Amino acid sequence: MATQQTVPHCVQQSKLAVVPFPAPQAVSQLEILALLSLRGRLHQLQGQVEAAEQSIRMRIEKGCAVEEGDHIAGLKENFRRNVAWKDIATRLADKVYFGKGLSYVERILRRTKPTRTVSLVIE
Repeated sequence: MATQQTVPHCVQQSKLAVVPFPAPQAVSQLEILALLSLRGRLHQLQGQVEAAEQSIRMRIEKGCAVEEGDHIAGLKENFRRNVAWKDIATRLADKVYFGKGLSYVERILRRTKPTRTVSLVIE
């Protein structure tokens, strides 16, 4: 006598549904033209921004006042010494000066003229 196996009602078999994705559409000439137009406009806007920043910066450097209001404009000055060589110089000086490399590097830093940068800050 053959036994028949039954699957309980609480166990269901899952079926995978295949969902078709739309095929990629070709790139139209209109899209390419729009991109080229946007790039041209971006280039134009970058030039206008640079000109406006330069104009404001030059007037502030000459001492012109900034009108009172919600926004402020000023110049931020930074000084930086290019010390990428510091670790190497310390190691080499330690060998040459018998462990006194750090004082050698500090002496060099005192004699190094910092690079000055000025940037326009608008808030």
